[in-house]
Amino acid sequence: VDIREDKTAYIFYDKIPGAGGLPVGCGGKAMLLLSGGIDSPVAGWMIAKRGVLINAVHFYSYPYTSERAKDKVISLCKTLSLYTLGIKLHIVPFTEIQCEINEKCPNEYLTIIMRRYMMRIAEKIAVKSGSLGLVTGEAIGQVASQTMESLAVTDSVVRMPVYRPLIGMDKSEVVSVSKRIETYDTSILPYEDCCTVFVAKHPATKPTIEKAESYESVLDMEKLIKNALDGTETIYIAPSV
Repeated sequence: VDIREDKTAYIFYDKIPGAGGLPVGCGGKAMLLLSGGIDSPVAGWMIAKRGVLINAVHFYSYPYTSERAKDKVISLCKTLSLYTLGIKLHIVPFTEIQCEINEKCPNEYLTIIMRRYMMRIAEKIAVKSGSLGLVTGEAIGQVASQTMESLAVTDSVVRMPVYRPLIGMDKSEVVSVSKRIETYDTSILPYEDCCTVFVAKHPATKPTIEKAESYESVLDMEKLIKNALDGTETIYIAPSV
């Protein structure tokens, strides 16, 4: 009961829990690698809940992925923007890099090398935008590229901290959160993202940094990354109800 000086009284009979966490922006800024699946939007929401202002980078492999896949990611950002006070989405053309890796690198290292390029590019965009870290939706052991060894090889190409809010969560737990924040229905739309375009038949689950660096040496890294950055499209998505 709350009794005021003007002789009015307010009676509270129920409690409605809020989202919790900290005010967005008080914890710095980070760059979310947003694939379009279930996991990465949840990771973005969880890091934003701790007061971190997030922007996002999405790797787009046209014509192997369609405009609908791109629209799906924009839709996810619109939902996330309700929690994050807006999102700046960087859409990176990734087709040339994927084709080069697929043609010149061993198949079992295809996903690992692709992820290493994603991290390099995301870090460059993050530094330019003033971000203090990268955020991904990876969880240990969920797929071949998310073993402890794979994550170590992926992280070795960047100096910036990589935050993984879902690292110890089961898929069912992630799905539960995605439904609560209303990203699930969009995430399961059947439009492929770049991670499903070229898939290793027998991916390495215990890769090494030495082998990854050796296999990458046949690629013109500077040229590939420059082309991707030069072709990047940036969209600001404001929160709207």
